Amino acid sequence: MTLALGLSACSAAGAPGGQDERTVLRLALNQAEGHPSYIALQRFDGRLQERTEGRLAVDVYANETLGAQAEALQLVSDDIIALAIVSGTQLENLHPDFLVFNMPKVFDDVEHQLRVINDDAIVGDLYTSLEERENFTVLGGFTQGSRHIYTSKPVTEPADLAGLKIRVQESPLHLAMVTAMGGSATPMAFGEVYTAMQSGVLDGAENNEVSYVTQKHFEVAPHLSETNHLVGLDYLIVNSDTLAGMDDQDRQIFLEEWEATSLEHAELWAEATEEAIAEAKAGGAQFHEVDEEAFAQALEPLQDRFLTTPSQQALFDAARAAAGE
Repeated sequence: MTLALGLSACSAAGAPGGQDERTVLRLALNQAEGHPSYIALQRFDGRLQERTEGRLAVDVYANETLGAQAEALQLVSDDIIALAIVSGTQLENLHPDFLVFNMPKVFDDVEHQLRVINDDAIVGDLYTSLEERENFTVLGGFTQGSRHIYTSKPVTEPADLAGLKIRVQESPLHLAMVTAMGGSATPMAFGEVYTAMQSGVLDGAENNEVSYVTQKHFEVAPHLSETNHLVGLDYLIVNSDTLAGMDDQDRQIFLEEWEATSLEHAELWAEATEEAIAEAKAGGAQFHEVDEEAFAQALEPLQDRFLTTPSQQALFDAARAAAGE
């Protein structure tokens, strides 16, 4: 209740009649200030203020200040804040078709992912599918980059993961994914992973290179296997009433600048990934090539198991068809 009283989706101040009205859109983010997502969103705010002459601004609350992603999603739905960055696993709990873009091997790389998630012909209906029930619209995504397995010992093929306890997000798909690759899938909160690997409760985890370094996981799991089993994805959601309530001109500017922000974030992510790899190697981590075909074959049966509706299969096929464009 205290949070609700202290926040609203947007705040406005200015001259009577709206002549110099200023709208501040509050955005919830679970990353720190140095993360590419925060940097890109700060630049988004700067460009938005410049192009609207200060009428629109974005106030980014980093470090889960407004709560974890599930809580932030609810705040947007309830029109208490305007915007939030949430993971794909959060949205698949509300609409099963979002699971498609969380599937292993649906995207070959970040470039392929960006083509799909910015193609209105593929994602248009999906992005508006929660407006009526949840009162928010999906605007697009931020890549999480390629995800890999990292462990306490070298892994180059699925058989090497036998008996190894690998941390996963609490998602049936992610549990099945690591199990299919040969590991013992172990759900655990992200903040507990370092200590669990250090103490031997976990043997490793799966994530991208940036998180591998920012969380210092390379210190306790010094072998990263380049499985590239998944290209992760976060989404930007906006309260639907807030979006509809914008002036037509400002809404167009807002959408244009968000699209530019998504692409700029991918560039920042690529730079951060290169820096993370260099830092991890300097810290003693070893990067291992793997038998890509063996891992791909191990993951392939997940398609039949998790793509259970015609709409899910159609989305998956559309995404795969965009791979060669």
